[in-house]
Amino acid sequence: MNKSKGNPQNIPILAMLCLLALQACGAMRPGFESPTITVSSFRPVSAQGALPEFEIGLHVINPNAEALTLRGIAYTVSLNGRELIQGVSNELPVIEGYGTGDFSLHATADLIGGIRFFSDLMNGENDGVHYELEAKLDVGKFLPAIRIKDSGDFLPPTSAGSRK
Repeated sequence: MNKSKGNPQNIPILAMLCLLALQACGAMRPGFESPTITVSSFRPVSAQGALPEFEIGLHVINPNAEALTLRGIAYTVSLNGRELIQGVSNELPVIEGYGTGDFSLHATADLIGGIRFFSDLMNGENDGVHYELEAKLDVGKFLPAIRIKDSGDFLPPTSAGSRK
């Protein structure tokens, strides 16, 4: 038998593909505004072992009517120009429509990076630590990931108590 390109058996398959494409476009939520995500705190916490631990606080503002379900975050932290911390978390809150929310990430520096970081602090001025945070936040539902970059400074615990 001679098969032609206009085979009527292909029409239902093409119709289903068109419906799936339309549904996917509708799920992208036209008019969706990206949430604002800022670092609300970055502080060292007491370490359980030899490696420094940090708590990174993030503040999220949802400018949309629909709740924002945060699925996951992947992040990297550099201290004084050294990439020390990489991590992920899937324990994130749901931010209600036109609402705000806060959450914290707890991170530990890697062993070699931590040793180099402390060596740099011991050999240089101990006036403070500059941090840089890069994060990718997954909001799912066919929306692009939200990428954030933030930086700032904090005083390490050894110099915070000696300041007047």
